[in-house]
Amino acid sequence: MNSNQRMKGLSLKVGPLGENDRLLTILSEENGISRLAIPGARKPKSRLGATSPFNFLDLHIVGKKNLRRVTQIKIIKSYGNLGKSIETLSAAQAISELIMIMVGNEDPQQDLLKLVLIHLNRLDELHKKEFDSLEALAISVQSCIHLLALGGYCLPLQNCCHSGFKLIPPIGEWSWRCSFIPEEGFAIGTMPNARTELNPSELALLQRLLLEKVPSHRNGKLLGPKNVWLKLLEIVETWVETHLQRRITSLQMMREIIITNDLNK
Repeated sequence: MNSNQRMKGLSLKVGPLGENDRLLTILSEENGISRLAIPGARKPKSRLGATSPFNFLDLHIVGKKNLRRVTQIKIIKSYGNLGKSIETLSAAQAISELIMIMVGNEDPQQDLLKLVLIHLNRLDELHKKEFDSLEALAISVQSCIHLLALGGYCLPLQNCCHSGFKLIPPIGEWSWRCSFIPEEGFAIGTMPNARTELNPSELALLQRLLLEKVPSHRNGKLLGPKNVWLKLLEIVETWVETHLQRRITSLQMMREIIITNDLNK
């Protein structure tokens, strides 16, 4: 590692370090997760004090070992709109939590940063039009599915985990069911050890989340009702907890917010 380095990355977490410094956790292509000291950042009028989570930064770093230090910070883009609603903030924090679970320190991530910025841009853009909490939920679910796929923990949505047959949902056959078994994947039919069951439309929607865009009608309206998106959120939560042995607390918060909003209407 060079003693002097420039790094572009997304700030995931900023916390106190000692009396006057801050500890920055950042995601970059070349280094994966890095933890850096920002000297004097907590002092009044510090030129390095403006760093906050979900800023895309250009940094100058010094030091070779242990905790390297940031000497210059330039904010390339600030995702300031994320804090305008608890839904978008929770969705962004869920992305951050999942990254820090899956990505190792100083582990290069060529495509991950680009993917994360795409989803943060989508969340940020929600507040530039009439805000829809359901869209925030959908982006949160899809972003986690994309991150899991890139990290090697993809939901196995192509084949039945028991028979090996292709999972092709027969749209319109409402008696057909697919069982979600957290330890194995998805099985055609009703299984005694299933966490939940999906009908053809629900499975088709879940499969479409592996594609680039959030599934929507031709008029731009989001596909799927709220109760289905909450079911897909539960599947993602359960898959992460089963295969990564961790809970994403921000996803739990997202669920509680959506449910509470409905009760208050």
